This record gives sequence, structure tokens and C-alpha cells, in this order.
Amino acid sequence: MERRFATLGVSRRWIGWDSLAAMNKSAWMVLPLALLLCACGSDAPRHGRWSPNATPRDENWHSPAAALLRYDANRDGILTRAELIAGLHAEFNTYDVSHSNCLGPDQVRAINQLRVQQDGSQATPLVDWNQDNCIDFNEFSGTSLSLFDTLDTNGDGQLTAQELNPAGARKPGTQQGGDGGRGRHGGHRGGGGYPGQ
Repeated sequence: MERRFATLGVSRRWIGWDSLAAMNKSAWMVLPLALLLCACGSDAPRHGRWSPNATPRDENWHSPAAALLRYDANRDGILTRAELIAGLHAEFNTYDVSHSNCLGPDQVRAINQLRVQQDGSQATPLVDWNQDNCIDFNEFSGTSLSLFDTLDTNGDGQLTAQELNPAGARKPGTQQGGDGGRGRHGGHRGGGGYPGQ
């Protein structure tokens, strides 16, 4: 091929075959990058974006405090220590099919997998603390009872809505300060005057 161009008096370099080949090679390298960038800029809806007009998300989703409410037998929103212990005994007895007051390693593994499926990252696994290959009722109920004692701030043996969720006890849409959101200077914009006027 070079011979034919040489006879015409045109060199390969003058036509730019070398630069054309280099451009072709770089184009094949840039093409996948360009396609990747096009794929990233899609118009698909983005579900994780914040919107000021969206309904607030449930911050209590899968919280350990909310998990305690499943033991509220009379569904009055107040969990007593007696309700919690009765609910934990009933749950333990459903797993203890041999009625030996002992859950073996295979049972514990199955229960832990179920808890992870139900509660996700908030799951509390059963742990054989004394390493006797047996989870008894004390080990089964220890985490829930400890959480109950921690949340029962006034020590009355029951958890109210205020104790279960101190930040969420106020009604949605109300201001936290109690003054209707007007600030300390009343309803005036811009403040103006001295404090207390």
C-alpha cells in the first residue's frame, strides 16, 4: 500500500494514517466511558431524594422500642413489665417444642435467621452467654428486659408512649418550642425593638 502512495508522490505521513490510527484507538477507549455516563444520567425516578412536601418517614421503623409493643397484650399502648414477661414466656414456649427449658444451637440459628428477616439491622440475636449449648429463658429474655428497664425512666414498671418514643410523643405538625413557631419576639418578622416588647 505504501508503494502505491509512494509512486503518486504522497507519503503515508502526509495523509495522516498514523494519526488516524491513533484517533481510532482512542475513540474505542472513550466510547465505553461515554456510554457509561449516558446510562448514569437517566430520567428514572429517584426514590431516595428528599422533598419538603413529602410525608415524613417513620423514624420508629424497626426500632427496638417499637418491637417491645408487640408484647402489649391489651393493645392500650402501655406495656407493663408483667405483659412483657408473659409475652416472652409465650414466645419462648413456642420455640421450646421439647419443653426442656432449653433451645439448642440449631433452634437458635433458625430463630436468629428469622429475627434478621423480620427486623433487619435492628435484630437482636440470641447469644449463649454461658456457653452451655443451651439458651434458657433468662438468656432468651435478657435483651428485652434490659431494654424495658432502660426505657422505664420513672421506674413504675410500665412503658408509656412518652417513654417508648420521647421525640415522637408530640402530635405531628406541632412546633417543638410551644410558642407556635413565632420565636421569642412574638409574631413580628425582623424582630425590632428590645426583647420583651
